[in-house]
Amino acid sequence: MKSLIALTLSAALLSGCVGMTPPRDGGGLKIASWNMKHLAERDGEGCSPRTGADYARLRAHASALGADVIAFQEVQNRAAAERVFDPALYDVVMSGRPPSTRGGECRGRPGLSIQNQAVGFAIRKGVPWTRNPDLSALALGNPDLRWGVDVTVSRGRPVRLLAVHLKSGCNSGREPTDPDCPVLFDQLPVLEGWTEARAREGAAFVVLGDWNRRLASRNDAFLADLNDGDPEGSTLTLTSGDRPAGCKARYREYIDFIATGAAATARIEPGSFEEYVYGGVPEAEHPSDHCPISVRLVG
Repeated sequence: MKSLIALTLSAALLSGCVGMTPPRDGGGLKIASWNMKHLAERDGEGCSPRTGADYARLRAHASALGADVIAFQEVQNRAAAERVFDPALYDVVMSGRPPSTRGGECRGRPGLSIQNQAVGFAIRKGVPWTRNPDLSALALGNPDLRWGVDVTVSRGRPVRLLAVHLKSGCNSGREPTDPDCPVLFDQLPVLEGWTEARAREGAAFVVLGDWNRRLASRNDAFLADLNDGDPEGSTLTLTSGDRPAGCKARYREYIDFIATGAAATARIEPGSFEEYVYGGVPEAEHPSDHCPISVRLVG
């Protein structure tokens, strides 16, 4: 199957015509998260410089992923996103955060400069959606921390989706001497406030994106604090369960998650969680250091 997918992608690229994988019938919704590794607007720029052929491959992978809604991270701006998510096929929704002024040289890449990293959504044309206010409080007043992007998607029963990219550097534990852990744990009550508000409304909700945290590790402190069970319906379920990640041989634990509140958990199509490993191409040929993950909700 992996060989067939790889051949399909190659044929699509060679033909120059990559069609959209059609949605299933029945009103279901396939949602995905994808950290796109410093996706820049222009060729040759950013910490992961790409060529026109690289952007074409990303478009082919987006098509093969076949999701209705993709929460993305590490994208410079709308123009960068639209190089992968064709605006004729997708609505692109970007974080309202002003571009970061962090700048500086990319680690281990002399001569290359850090670009803005933004969060957003690509929503397939024809899927009804509305935008809610960004969760700007996730930035904790720091212009370099990312905001959450909040949309309601209404194919079938509505579902509220929050795309996040949390503070990096504290993937386990909560050492106070680690400068990154206090920041991540300061983001926790902001996120918890959002999930609890949705639960009180009785909404089906999903938080998805790059959590920069091994939430599925046994007794993870971050997830335990978030899942205190109050109010009813606020407890998050990790749709990846206890399965290992397959994107990189070196890392077997996910840091990207699609986490569902109780009402959304009840709508998960059994067995629908997937990790898309770029059609089975060698790891060295992956276009990002993260692989997309997805799950399907029933109407």
